[in-house]
Amino acid sequence: MSDLLIISDGKPGHRNQSLGLAQALQRCKPSLTLEERAPLSRMQALGCLLRRAPSGAPRPRLLIGAGHGTHLTLLALKRWYGVPAVVLMKPTLPTTCFDLCLIPAHDQPRPAPNVERTMGALNRMYPGDKQTGRGLILIGGPSKNSGWVESELIAQLRALTRTPFNWRMTTSRRTPDSTLALLQTLPGVELVPAAQTPDGWVAAELAEAEQCWVTEDSVSMIYEALSAGCGTGLLPVPWLQQGRLYRGLEQLAERQLVCRYREWSGGALKPPPEKFNEAERCAALIVDRGWV
Repeated sequence: MSDLLIISDGKPGHRNQSLGLAQALQRCKPSLTLEERAPLSRMQALGCLLRRAPSGAPRPRLLIGAGHGTHLTLLALKRWYGVPAVVLMKPTLPTTCFDLCLIPAHDQPRPAPNVERTMGALNRMYPGDKQTGRGLILIGGPSKNSGWVESELIAQLRALTRTPFNWRMTTSRRTPDSTLALLQTLPGVELVPAAQTPDGWVAAELAEAEQCWVTEDSVSMIYEALSAGCGTGLLPVPWLQQGRLYRGLEQLAERQLVCRYREWSGGALKPPPEKFNEAERCAALIVDRGWV
C-alpha cells in the first residue's frame, strides 16, 4: 500500500488536480509513494463504511480525490483505514465529512477549520528553466460560458506577435476551423495546432516560457501558466455569464497576477509579483498538520 492514495474517476481535469497535490507532497517529502485507484462500487463502499481494516493491515497515510464520483469512496476508505481524506472541490456532501476541503475561492465556500480556499483548481505545473525571450500563446474557443469574436482576437494577436519575442502558439479542441485558418496566416509565430501536440507538450512549453498569453475561456490554462511562473496575459472573450469562472479571473486581475490585454503596455509581461503555486502551498498545509 502506498503512502498517498488517489481515488480517480478517470477524468483528466480531476486527475490533474489530484496529481498536482500528490506530486507537490512528494517534492516536500521525496520518500512518499503514490498509487491511483478507481472508485469502489456502492456495495464495496458500504462494506468499508460498516467495518474497519484489520489491525496491522497495510494502509495509506492520506486519501486524495476530486470529482463527485470519488466522494463515497473517500468516506468509505477514510472509515476503513482510519486516515485523513482530502477532497479537491466544493463537495456535494457536507464539508464536515472530510478532513480537508481544498475549494477554489470563486466557488465561494463557507469558512471552516477544514476548508481552505484556493486560487483556482490545483494543477501539476511548476517553473522550469526559463528561456530568455520565449513566449507562448494558448488559443481556446467558444464554450458554454463564453462567445468568440474572431476578428478582434486576430487583431490582438497581430499586435502581440510584432513584439520581439520567440513566439509559439497552440490551439484547443474548441478552436473553430476558421480561426485556425487565420492563425496560420500570422507572421512571426510558430503555430503547433492541438492535433499535432504530443502529450506533455503544453506543460513543457509553459515550464520554459517567460510569458504566456491565454484566451480567457481557457481558465485552467491561465492557472497553469501562473503556476509555471510565466508572466500571464489575458486575451478577452465575450462572457455569456459572469459566473464563478469569471469571478476567479477578476480576483486574479485585482491581485495583479495577470495582465488584461486592454491594460498591456506593449512590452514584456512581468512574472507574477508573488509566487503562485497553490498545490505546493496546500501540500505544505498538509505536512504541517502531520498527516504525511
